[in-house]
Amino acid sequence: MDAVRHNPAEAPAPAEIIAHARALIPTLTERSLDARRRRRIPDETIADLHGAGFFRALQPRRWGGYEMELNTFYEIQLALGEGDMSTGWIYGVCGVHPWFLALLDDRPAQEVWGRNNSALICSSLMPAGKSTAVDGGHRLSGRWRYASCCEHCDWALLGAMVAGEGGGPPGVRIFLLPRTDYESVDTWRVSGLQATGSWDINVDDVFVPDYRSQSLLDNFLLKGPGQKVNASSLYRLPFGQIFVRGISTAALGALQGMLNALMVYGKTRITRAGGRSSENPFVQLICAETVSAIDEMRSTMHRNFQNLHAYARRGETPPLEERLLYKFQSTAVTERCTLLAARLFKATGAAGLSEELPFGGILADLMAGRQHISNQYEYVGSSWGGVIFGLENKDLMV
Repeated sequence: MDAVRHNPAEAPAPAEIIAHARALIPTLTERSLDARRRRRIPDETIADLHGAGFFRALQPRRWGGYEMELNTFYEIQLALGEGDMSTGWIYGVCGVHPWFLALLDDRPAQEVWGRNNSALICSSLMPAGKSTAVDGGHRLSGRWRYASCCEHCDWALLGAMVAGEGGGPPGVRIFLLPRTDYESVDTWRVSGLQATGSWDINVDDVFVPDYRSQSLLDNFLLKGPGQKVNASSLYRLPFGQIFVRGISTAALGALQGMLNALMVYGKTRITRAGGRSSENPFVQLICAETVSAIDEMRSTMHRNFQNLHAYARRGETPPLEERLLYKFQSTAVTERCTLLAARLFKATGAAGLSEELPFGGILADLMAGRQHISNQYEYVGSSWGGVIFGLENKDLMV
């Protein structure tokens, strides 16, 4: 398919694209169990996401994208996660990559989108690979885990340690590889988020040109060669902030989906005490607490991104303390969602164990999402707490 350059005026209004995402919730819910059993996102779902333009939300307009603000992107993810957390998860990962591609030299964008501006990119950013500097780039080898949705993607972003310049300490770079340069290995047999298809990626000594990589330090400093041609302030935001919210926001949507299901189920379920669940004061309390918590976490997310966009529009770098706080608040989402979901699950009784009801599956998905390194509440919280005490920050993913 030849690349199609879209006029910016063709981009949908934020309210319109969010409404499309919300309209998809019942379909995603219906597909969820089968997707879990098949351990992959259905082709029909990927087609639906493409058809609605969701993957274009953060893509540069020069390549047919919409360059929408982050609050719109995460409202789409919230809706998708409400229907199915695995779908919300892969959108939060793959949907961020068009933004990242805008930071690179324009040659990778031409390679990825020149023939197909709907091409998707998966990732595994942990520095699991071995890189060796050579003339014009690096030789890259290694095996990376947890490349969500890689089966549906034509490119991959992979992290690796590189030697420091001038004898300095080593650093992390992110490399972009075409599918012809790596092998996807199905190792994803897990207890939650089964449908994400988070396979391993294996690379055997391939050459990656310099223009297809970006240092984590430059991401932290809000720098990238692609900013010369992608001039929107959207591409002056901290990558770490965008990435970590992509990993946590699906959980918030899933918690809403679990609450929705309990509100329906509780009206008809008769407890062993003889009354309906909806009349049980303990069930009422956990529902009230969950509604309040979702509202608080969602409002915090929107406030944080409004502030980050304001810094970007002014050409300013957000203060480190603020970035660390925002990352902790993102990480806290999955911690709070798993605790609330466990209490909602208890309110369903033994019937909640049934695979035909969504409760156990959603709880398992939330617990799986909580295991991601960006959702490690204790680690991120202690790191930020150390900075509060005056210790040096070593986290560049903020």
